[in-house]
Amino acid sequence: MRIDILCLFPEMFVSPFSHSIVKRAEERGLVQVVAHNIRDYTHDRHGTADDYPYGGGAGMVLKPEPVFEAAEHIGQLTGVDNIPVVLLTPQGRPFTQRIAAGLSEYANLMLICGHYEGIDERVAENLATDEISIGDYVLTGGELAAMVVVDSVVRLIPGVLGSDESVTDDSHADGLLEYPQYTRPERYRGWDVPPILLSGNHGEIAAWRRRQSLLRTAARRPDLLEKATLTDKERAWISDNS
Repeated sequence: MRIDILCLFPEMFVSPFSHSIVKRAEERGLVQVVAHNIRDYTHDRHGTADDYPYGGGAGMVLKPEPVFEAAEHIGQLTGVDNIPVVLLTPQGRPFTQRIAAGLSEYANLMLICGHYEGIDERVAENLATDEISIGDYVLTGGELAAMVVVDSVVRLIPGVLGSDESVTDDSHADGLLEYPQYTRPERYRGWDVPPILLSGNHGEIAAWRRRQSLLRTAARRPDLLEKATLTDKERAWISDNS
């Protein structure tokens, strides 16, 4: 998979993507992440990528020309038409695990990082194929949001993680929060690992984990239960234990 990122500060991606899962995925040839400086596609000696908003108002707005030209240049480099183009913006649809899974299925992906007061609306209307927000808050720019999306998507690419179960067991993978996890030592400062996890009975362990996942979701994110696929027995069990 190749991910191209259009931004004003490509150097921000150097450290995060030089470590951990993304770095290992790149070394194994499973993914290529390339950050492009939008200013490289401007045509004045100052590299002007923003301008005052028409109609007045505070702040500056990213110009459409360098964004469109950068995207077109990347298309020529990759030789791929119809690359999915995601604009990272507070006005986009909330980013979820389901969206990450969908994006991970593409061979090519392009992310556009907004900045300043926003980006010329013609980019959203005529270039972006999707608009995504990572939360209901404001960031200085879309670079941090792009890092979140890349990390979430890359780990879902087959072969990136050591075990496919790592993906399916994650919180939100099935619409619920993950069950509690424990490791050695069995007892620490008087706190014991739940005995069921030491029993070796995989059926009972799976049932315990499912129940814990349901309880934790009900307590911390009850909104997720509205969309989760639950049996009547599970819904009754949650109701009895809430």
